[in-house]
Order: sequence, then structure tokens, then C-alpha cells
Amino acid sequence: MTDALDLLKTRKSISAVFLAPPGPSDAEIAEIITIASRVPDHGKLTPWRFIVFAGDARKQASEALAALFARKNPDADPKIVEEERKRLARAPLVIAVVSKAAPHPKIPEWEQVLSAGNAALNVVMAAHALGYAAQWTTGWIAYDADAGQILGLQPGERFVAFVHIGTPTAPPIDRPRPTPAEVVSYWTPPGR
Repeated sequence: MTDALDLLKTRKSISAVFLAPPGPSDAEIAEIITIASRVPDHGKLTPWRFIVFAGDARKQASEALAALFARKNPDADPKIVEEERKRLARAPLVIAVVSKAAPHPKIPEWEQVLSAGNAALNVVMAAHALGYAAQWTTGWIAYDADAGQILGLQPGERFVAFVHIGTPTAPPIDRPRPTPAEVVSYWTPPGR
């Protein structure tokens, strides 16, 4: 297992087109979900859930999304429609993170959404810890009501992430990261 600090320092996204089998086993998927569930959750609301797209379900979901895309975009280039047929089928596994944030007398919805975002990041980090690579995506399917219905959203839910997971076929390419000096300020009392 990777040392925790090394794990955090070495995580990089790898595009879903470069994620191949093998993907996580059923036991590893359960471990990823268990880890993803260990996030700050003010009020213990569990304001998120997961939808797993594995095996043939990835292809079936992608076919349904491609058909929806073609209906909504009748003039679309056939190459784009063909790409939609691969949307959730590129990597061996896709875990969708769903926000169930809802009005609550004590817990702001924003905190509930942040909890779901943390769950998505934990999916990415757990995959990395298990030796896989991942890519967090959204895209039009995260915001389209008809796509949400196809993919299993319930009323009031919305997608936070689609995390594509697999074995990398290309090395990760790091992007420039900000230095602490670029993103940190220290608060001082007003007037000083």
C-alpha cells in the first residue's frame, strides 16, 4: 500500500480513454465505496449515494445516452454520436456519485453537496490507493434531466461526478500546480 502522503502527492487524473482492464474486483469496489463513505457529514444525513456502472451495464447505459443525444441533437456529427456510445464504456468501471442534498432545518444544502464532493474525491483516492487510475468527469449527462432519468436519478438528486476507474495505459501527465504562496493568505484583524 502507498504511504498516505505519497498517495496524496502522486494522485493524477488519467483520461478515461487511457483506462483499460483490469478494473477493480467486486471486493475492491466495496472497499472503494466504504472509503468513499468516510467523509465529513454534518448531521449524519448521508446526503449522497453511488451508482456503479460495470460490465455490460456500462455499454447499455452509453447506448441509451447516445440515443438520447441523437434525439436532442438531430444534426450532430455522426462521429460525436459514436463517441457518446462510449461515454461510460471507456474505463472498466464508472462510479457515479449522486448528491441527495435537500432542505434541512439545521444542515445547509451547501454542506450536504460538499459532503458528496468529498465522497467523490474519496472514490478517486481509494482507486489510486488500490493501484488504479481514475478520472472525475461530469459533462452534459450530469446536467440533463432526461440523462439523469436514464441513469437512475431520483427526484431532487443530481450528479456530482462520474469517476472512471481502470488500469492506466499511458503515463500520467502532471499539470502545473499552484505553490502555497499563490493560493494562501493569512488573516489578520481589520485595521492592522
